[in-house]
This record gives sequence, structure tokens and C-alpha cells, in this order.
Amino acid sequence: MSRRFAAVDLGASSGRVMLADLSDGLRLTEAHRFPNGPVRVAGRLHWDILGLYREILTGLRQAGPVSSIGVDSWAVDYGLLDESGALLGNPVHYRDDRTRGVAGQVADAVGAAALYEVSGLQVLPFNTIYQLLADHRLDQAATMLLIPDLIGYWLTGEAGAEVTNASTTGLLDVRTRSWALPLIKQLGLPALLFPPLRRPGDAVGGLRRDVAAEIGWSAPVRAVASHDTASAVAAIPAVGEAFAYVSCGTWSLAGVELPGPVLTPESRAANFTNEAGVDGTVRYLRNVMGLWLLQECQRAWPDSDLGDLLAGAAAEPAFAAVVNPDEPLFLPPGDMPARIAAECRRTGQRPPESPAAYVRCVLESLALGHRLAVRQAMELSGREVGVVHLVGGGSRNELLCQFTADACGLPVVAGPAEATTFGNVLVQARAAGLVSGLDEMRALVASSQPLRRYEPSGDEHAWEQAAARLF
Repeated sequence: MSRRFAAVDLGASSGRVMLADLSDGLRLTEAHRFPNGPVRVAGRLHWDILGLYREILTGLRQAGPVSSIGVDSWAVDYGLLDESGALLGNPVHYRDDRTRGVAGQVADAVGAAALYEVSGLQVLPFNTIYQLLADHRLDQAATMLLIPDLIGYWLTGEAGAEVTNASTTGLLDVRTRSWALPLIKQLGLPALLFPPLRRPGDAVGGLRRDVAAEIGWSAPVRAVASHDTASAVAAIPAVGEAFAYVSCGTWSLAGVELPGPVLTPESRAANFTNEAGVDGTVRYLRNVMGLWLLQECQRAWPDSDLGDLLAGAAAEPAFAAVVNPDEPLFLPPGDMPARIAAECRRTGQRPPESPAAYVRCVLESLALGHRLAVRQAMELSGREVGVVHLVGGGSRNELLCQFTADACGLPVVAGPAEATTFGNVLVQARAAGLVSGLDEMRALVASSQPLRRYEPSGDEHAWEQAAARLF
């Protein structure tokens, strides 16, 4: 049996096809990487989903024959298919403003407490539930497919919905892990839109003949933890249960792993979410705006070098200016430095005066966001933790890792940066009988990947004072 697996990993700013080989440990090779970004058409922000699919096929062709293929991506966005299986337009980007005001309308109609009791989901303006209610194409649609499921459908011709991603829609029952049909009916959404659910490891189907002919080989497609954060959490190199995590990329997802949901009024008030993980686990977390703030700043400084910016930021004075990274004005794309400056002025602070000072502001602000989410997750769940595992692209940012350790007052173990890909391929490997449960998957990651530990070393009182300014 081949021990090679292909992981299609679509992020909000780039995508890639990765080749994993488990013949001797766990080795990754990048077969193909490609950019991903929004396209604005007639005032609406879309994903270039056909371009992404073309690049996926290119990557699979370059990866060569494998045992199976798994697809993961960001959450909440979807494509609509008509009765013939044709796509009804490019998926709308979650940063589009079409859902403005919809969350409040749903809360008024259903009741915020009743909604949380069903889905356990934090209120974010772009959640699928609000996007669907703002979508004017539903009368033409026969099926809704979240992004990884849409790619899987084009690869195999088989429609379905993987449960970890479905749990981000606001339309999945958090207790039963089935579609919340009474809520769907109450909202007036067509129940037939929602396809059968799959679990991580389930078979999706074999490649269509035309797809196999185009890439030059054939293999089955297998459902993985298709929400990229669910895959990342499955690959956290932790031992036991006493850990918190920050999956840090464009977004930071910060929280703890639990055996069941937390649906208390306090949890709802803190806007914590209960998303499905591998093997029945719950990812109890809250979104923090993440490195999107830094990425958008860099877009405003096209000639800047990240290494130089980080070195400069390290030399800037601490806490000269900090912002709440989750303020709604930071969500859309655009001139991020100008918006940070405006928020500083609104809160009575002097705006940063150089790119390095802006970067210092962003990283300290993100660390404070991580601190708040981790501490509230512990308090609300009753789970004590002794370490924070920081995975994803942010684990390469030494300054952010150290700031997070200082802010949380806990050691931070950074890495792997490719946690999402590892989680993707290890679910496939488990389905093939090569590894067993989460413990063995995580142990394999820990033994095969370089990790770095950051001990808290900052002024704890200063971090407390900075947090008090924001939250």
C-alpha cells in the first residue's frame, strides 16, 4: 500500500497542494502553491473559485499518484448548485458587506439565547446562516456546498457536507451533529439545500473519469476535518488535555479542546463558539482577527520587508498604542494603517508614527486578543491548562509567539506551521489504517516536526494594564 497522500489546503490568502509521505515518519513536500484573494465585481466581493479549482488540478497533476486526496479550506462560504449540478455564480467572499444587519434580524426573530442553544456558535456577521438569508439566489438553488465540499463535488461528482465545517454554519445542531431542521424551517430556508453529512475519514468518492484523465492518475477522495482549523487542532503536538491552542494565520482561533459543548449564558455573552472537531471533540474557541491586520498593513507598504519590519518592531517601546483587534472596522480589506490610526485617536492614543511602530501595535494587540480568549476559555469551560500551543503561519513569527507567552503568562510551544496539512493527511492515513486515534496522530507530529518553546518573560503587570485599556 502506498503511504503517500495529497492535501489540498485552501487558505484565505493562498492555496497549495501538499504531498505527504508516511514511509519513514511524516514528511511534507509542496507540490504547488498559488495565490488566493477576493475579486470585486459590480460592487460585490467574490472568490475566484474556478481559478482555484484550476490550480488544484495543476497541483494534483504535479503531486503524482497517491493513496487518497483530502480537501480543507476556510469556513462559512459556499457555492450554490442548480438542479443540474451547475454552479450559480462565484461564491461570495465572507468579507463582503451583504450581511450587514442580518444577525440582528435573526436574533430578533429566533432569540439569541435560543439560537445559541441549538448551534453553540459565536455571532460573526459573515456566518453562513446570515449569508444564506442575504442570498437572493435560493429559489434557483438545489444544493448548498461549503467550499471543500464544492471542490470534492467537482472532483468526484458526489455531494455532501463534512461535519466540522458544517458546524461553522450556525445551522448544525451542536449536540446531535445533524442539520438543525427545525431552525432551518423557522428561518424559511429550503431544507433540501443541505446535503448529507460526512465525518472525517468518510469516503467521498473516486475521481471522475475526466478529472483522472486531466491529472494523469486516479485515487479516491476522502473527507478530512475540512475546516482548516479543525485539521490544525487535530495535529497539535500536545500530550493530554491540559492545553490551550491558537491556530494563527489570517485569523487566530484561540481556545481549548473539550469533550462536549459549553452552552451557558456566560459562554454566549463572551461570544464563544462550539465547533465540531475530530472524534467527537469540541473546539471551544473565539475568533481573533489574526494576522490579517499585519497582512493588510503590508499591502499598504508594498516595498517593505517583513524581516525588517519585525526587527524594527522589536526595538519599539512597549504598549505605545494598542487596539482591540476585533473591532468591526478592521474586518474589510483596505487601508489598515489608516484604520488603526483612526482607532487609536478614537481611544485617546497617539497613532503609531512608523511602519515598525504599527507592526508593534498589531502584534501586541493580537497577543492581548490571544490572552483574553485563552483566559476566558479556561474560565468558561473549567479546563485548566499549562501550555499554549501556537500553530499555523503565525508560529514562524517569533515576536508574536513571545508576546503571546508574555500576555498569557504561560509557555507557548510554537509549531508546526503546517498543522492544517498534517491534520488533513493524518485523517487520511488513519482511514488507511496507518495510524490510530488523535493521541498517535499528535505524537507523530511532535516526534517529526521542529517545535520551539517560549517562556513568559515580560512585565506581567504591564500586560494587565494594557489589557485593561482594551477589554
